[in-house]
Amino acid sequence: MYRKLKRSVELAGKSQSTLTNYSRCLAHLTLYFKCSPLDLDEEQILDYLHVLKSQHKTPSDSFFKHTIYGLRYAYRMCGMQEMQVILPSIERPNKLPVVLSRSEVKQLLKAPKLLKHRLVLAMLYGCGLRCFELRNLQLRDLDFDRKMLHIRQGKGRKDRYVPLSKLQIRGLKKYITAENPSTWCFNGYDRENNPTALSTRGVQWIVREARKHSGIQKEITTHSLRHSYATHLLEMGLDIMSVKDLLGHADIQTTLTYLHVAQLGRQKPFSPLDRLYNK
Repeated sequence: MYRKLKRSVELAGKSQSTLTNYSRCLAHLTLYFKCSPLDLDEEQILDYLHVLKSQHKTPSDSFFKHTIYGLRYAYRMCGMQEMQVILPSIERPNKLPVVLSRSEVKQLLKAPKLLKHRLVLAMLYGCGLRCFELRNLQLRDLDFDRKMLHIRQGKGRKDRYVPLSKLQIRGLKKYITAENPSTWCFNGYDRENNPTALSTRGVQWIVREARKHSGIQKEITTHSLRHSYATHLLEMGLDIMSVKDLLGHADIQTTLTYLHVAQLGRQKPFSPLDRLYNK
């Protein structure tokens, strides 16, 4: 079943993380009943989902969600449309993203001691990169002459270009000269100490440590820097369609979320308390 799932996911052009999430959740289901998920009846599936829901905080919890998506994908792959009907729908939570202020971004960027770690943060924020896009960056993707970054095979298997700032270029040149990376912009190492692309956990650790040393209280993830990138561009006057293209969004509705957090309009929003006590 895993071989079929792997083949189907790869032929559909979906990401490695999709395969990992689906297969992990289906493997847990297999171990729970000690048989293939495709051999389970409606009651067994619903009982298992009920157990998951009771163990996790909300129905939108990542593991619960990927179990539903993984089952739905497996049923579709094997022509079991009748079983898809029993699966509950997953409502997308209507949450606004965490956005850093410009001063908080500066605090975060100067927190790490290592230039490599400061550059990881600067690329996440300054180019609006997703975590896997940062990890996949190679030296050949850096165009210092045109001040552009080529992002290859982002979400949806789409390429795009985003601008590089003078500060990023200066830092990258200094880093490349000192570290001499061969293929990947930011190296990690496997168990045999061979250079590989920086791991997801490695990127998350850099962000987590920077937040801790910066003193910022907000919950910050790698995606918070992408959210801040989009919001700040809108606040600085860039139009929504250009922001959509820079982020690599397929649907403008996704980009429109940032209009709810960006401080835009003819007059900047304010608290009435400021006017109430303004002498």
